Amino acid sequence: MAYQALYRVWRPQSFIDVVGQQHVTKTLQNALLQQKISHAYLFSGPRGTGKTSAAKILAKAVNCERSPVAEPCNECDACKGITDGSIPDVIEIDAASNNGVEEIRDIRDKVKYSPNVVDYKVYIIDEVHMLSIGAFNALLKTLEEPPKHVIFILATTEPHKIPLTIISRCQRFDFRRITAKDIVGRMSHIATESGVQYEENAMNIIARAAEGGMRDALSLLDQAISFSQDQVTVDDALTVTGAVSQDYLNRLGRAIMERDVATALGALEELLFQGKDPARFAEDFILYFRDMLLHQTAPNLEESLERVMLDDEFKELAGQIEPHQIYQYIDVLNQAGQEMKFTNHARIYLEVSIVKLCQMDAPKASGSPEVEEMMKKIGKLERELEQLKQNGVAIQGETNAPQAAKKPVRAKKGFRVPAGQIQEVLKSATKEDLNNIKSRWGDMVETLNQRQMRSQSALLNDAEPVAATSGSFVLKFKYDIHCQMAMENHAFTSAISSILEELTGSSYAAIGVPEDQWTGIREDFIRHSKSSDQEGPDKEEDSLLTEAEKLVGPDLMEVND
Repeated sequence: MAYQALYRVWRPQSFIDVVGQQHVTKTLQNALLQQKISHAYLFSGPRGTGKTSAAKILAKAVNCERSPVAEPCNECDACKGITDGSIPDVIEIDAASNNGVEEIRDIRDKVKYSPNVVDYKVYIIDEVHMLSIGAFNALLKTLEEPPKHVIFILATTEPHKIPLTIISRCQRFDFRRITAKDIVGRMSHIATESGVQYEENAMNIIARAAEGGMRDALSLLDQAISFSQDQVTVDDALTVTGAVSQDYLNRLGRAIMERDVATALGALEELLFQGKDPARFAEDFILYFRDMLLHQTAPNLEESLERVMLDDEFKELAGQIEPHQIYQYIDVLNQAGQEMKFTNHARIYLEVSIVKLCQMDAPKASGSPEVEEMMKKIGKLERELEQLKQNGVAIQGETNAPQAAKKPVRAKKGFRVPAGQIQEVLKSATKEDLNNIKSRWGDMVETLNQRQMRSQSALLNDAEPVAATSGSFVLKFKYDIHCQMAMENHAFTSAISSILEELTGSSYAAIGVPEDQWTGIREDFIRHSKSSDQEGPDKEEDSLLTEAEKLVGPDLMEVND
């Protein structure tokens, strides 16, 4: 007979063989004994955790000739027929390849017929989340009220993709990831029964690489058995899983702690020469320091360790590295791992991160000699300061403090207008510059919108240029808050200047002013300009303005350009 993989040969045939899912198997066994079988079940969980196996065991248990029983006997004709697939009343459907409406309609049409051989017709639909929406709708009514002789068992790795109307009609059981301890126990039993020699640590390495899936663990064990000669060793397990030996991790960890760059890079070079993946190594090294931190803070939680075995070298190293250093190591390695995902030079990032770890200056922990020395100096300075006070020497910081407290500085609210800059613009303002800006103002606003700055350009709805000279212009806003928001956004003002330069060929810097303050600044400028014109020896009076002032008086006059 052709060779069969271990996970097929050792597939669970009873609930007791389903490892790590006692919360599921216990519930199903009680329901079988009490004859409280539901019409529909939903088994969800990660791959390789026993969902389909539990479904077939349940199908055997409900149809066992000795029922009601907590476990199928696996000896009667019904149990043997379901195991070898010769009984047509237990139907396994792969929803990944049979996900259309027609397949589900075929089930709906045939479900009303009584079973041929056993008591219950059981439909096991694997990867049920792959069904289309139309297929789910076709299954809905049948799943809610099937005939008494029909049981549906749905299995999925992604329950969030199943409509809630389907989930609400099923009894849901969530399968958990299997712990490394349970996986090691099951693999050791299989290896012993198969006559395979192995090292205990090799089983631990394979179990941790399986990430909670029994099928993955047995597949890796199968590979390790084929790779090994007479015995599955730690090196065989490391080679098959692609993991890094803990000896190398210990060497690297000690070199980093001792800041020995040459030793650390030498160990890394050996690992990469063996064909280890840099990204996988970075992940292993993060888990190594994570386990070290966990061992320091909660040494009793050995089962929670992800990567390491508690050998003497690891325990010694864990006692010498401070927790705050481990935080830094994990941050650096995690950043390198993220960067390696988007580069073709992952090795360079890994080497740089190792050098960085070796050269890292750890923050001084409380209780270290440096901190104690610093505290002594601080205490000495405090005593000298107290002696100066007792001798009547005034301390400058303390004598000035009350005076400073008498005049608290109040924060000014609103936008502070640069009146001096505006006055300078008004002195040399020209209509040519102002018309140049106004003629392209609409184009400038449209360009802002095209550059995804719509929210900022909305501030210009009630704003207009009112004066301009070569190099700058005054931008009047209707509201003070709009002026403040626009002028304090340097990216926005820079965008206005650059766009105006593209449109007009001249560079203009915007000076913002609210409308109410612009009126006062402008009138003040006109008033001063008029007085200076009258005082100048070479200036002639404007006869028109003089006559107008005589007629209506200076208070009622307003001069517009």
